[in-house]
Amino acid sequence: MLVKGIVPRGYCKGVVRAIEIAKKQAHQETPVYILGMIVHNQYIVNALEDLGIQTIDRKGKTRLELLDEIDHGKVIITAHGASQKVFDKAKAKGLEVIDASCLDVIKTHDLIQGKLNEGYEILYIGKKGHPEAEGAISIDEDKIHLITSLADLKEIDPTKKYIMTNQTTMSLYDVYDLCEKAKELLPFVEIEKETCTATKIRQEAIKNIEESVDVIFIVGDPHSNNTRKLASIAKESHHCDVYMIESIDDIEIEWLKDKNYAAVSSGASTPTYLTNQIIEYLKQFDFNDSKTHQKPFIDKTKILTQKGA
Repeated sequence: MLVKGIVPRGYCKGVVRAIEIAKKQAHQETPVYILGMIVHNQYIVNALEDLGIQTIDRKGKTRLELLDEIDHGKVIITAHGASQKVFDKAKAKGLEVIDASCLDVIKTHDLIQGKLNEGYEILYIGKKGHPEAEGAISIDEDKIHLITSLADLKEIDPTKKYIMTNQTTMSLYDVYDLCEKAKELLPFVEIEKETCTATKIRQEAIKNIEESVDVIFIVGDPHSNNTRKLASIAKESHHCDVYMIESIDDIEIEWLKDKNYAAVSSGASTPTYLTNQIIEYLKQFDFNDSKTHQKPFIDKTKILTQKGA
């Protein structure tokens, strides 16, 4: 099978930084906890737990609420960032705080705080319940408004002045559409788009895949917003089958029947090892030769290897 590995793939700089910070805390006598998934990939979470670093993550619980489960030791703030309230509460409990926030997320927080100080209110395009959006909104829950759709925009008071910004992993095309609508509806709005470069480049690459591709695989964790957005863009942009998978184990042989040209991309928190394994498997695959159907073993020790393509 002909296979196109979409570039870039592998860890973005924020994920590399977060993993490096966490790995330095491996195998310590003091308990080390991560407040939520350090990045949205279960393979990475499992690999860090093998190093003695425990992830505290409960569906529906905020970072502030998760802190109630940690009484002593070290706590790592995930790449998604957190509000100052989380840092303050952790320190008040006597915990050592280790900040693995993505620098792009910190940049957005700084922008928000600066504009709040100037008297603006904030329109924040993001996903409800996502930890990055949670951290940003909690900076000032009265003056920061979560925008998930056009319906949310229509509820905004048009007499105030706003800065509109966004979660770094959102679809750049969705962000563009909402920003354009905001300019139509709100006379006093300024735009500060904050989609991170890694997300932007991946999304543009997916949108521009040649039409001869007849199946697309997006590799990543279902928790990962940027991975889901890649899959969504692929489905909207191309008339072929699109599958979002976590690893080679998820590929169904029947998906490859009558397929000649596959494209493979991945979210920014997907281990390069998993993506490359899929690419190599597809290259040798022949639907009519059952010997090529055998899937290779996933070596967990290679999950934290930091390389990209």
